Amino acid sequence: MSSAISPAAAKMRLIEVIRRRSYGTGVEIKLASGRTSNFYFNMKPTMMNPEGAYLLALLVLDSVKDWDCDMIGGLEMGAVPLAAAVAAVSQAEGSPIPAFFVRKAAKEHGTQSVIEGLPKGETVAGKKLIIVEDVTTTGGSALKAIEAVKAAGATVVGVVTAVDRLEGAADAFAAAGVPFRAVLTAADFR
Repeated sequence: MSSAISPAAAKMRLIEVIRRRSYGTGVEIKLASGRTSNFYFNMKPTMMNPEGAYLLALLVLDSVKDWDCDMIGGLEMGAVPLAAAVAAVSQAEGSPIPAFFVRKAAKEHGTQSVIEGLPKGETVAGKKLIIVEDVTTTGGSALKAIEAVKAAGATVVGVVTAVDRLEGAADAFAAAGVPFRAVLTAADFR
């Protein structure tokens, strides 16, 4: 991380931003995994905030600096703003990593692509990819993205999430043979 803020300081500030913009407790909420919880992370308000997006991107880049990759992306919608922020900050940091995203279903018009963000004629075949998520519970969304990019001929280097809820994702990725890292975990908010 070559920016002026240290990873430790970035992490502490990001926790403050997420607490203020994206973390809630006390209401029963249904998660994307189908489970219910009395705490939640709606990361969109943090990812759409200039400071939040910047800090997340810096910390994702720091957490994957030892992974050799060609691109970073994940399943729509949660991964899209995060992958875009990482791509922009990676350019500013001098080591550009292009972003992509995986649609939940192929669009019915235009190119009918499942994997988006690539220039005309380019594919992910033969590329080394990092899958990114905003919030991870069981890992299901990232595993869907992994399945799609592998079917397109890519290799998945690993998965990184902004927040791991600590509810089984690490085990799911280990079972799939995919390295997994989290910028933050639910324990950072207790």
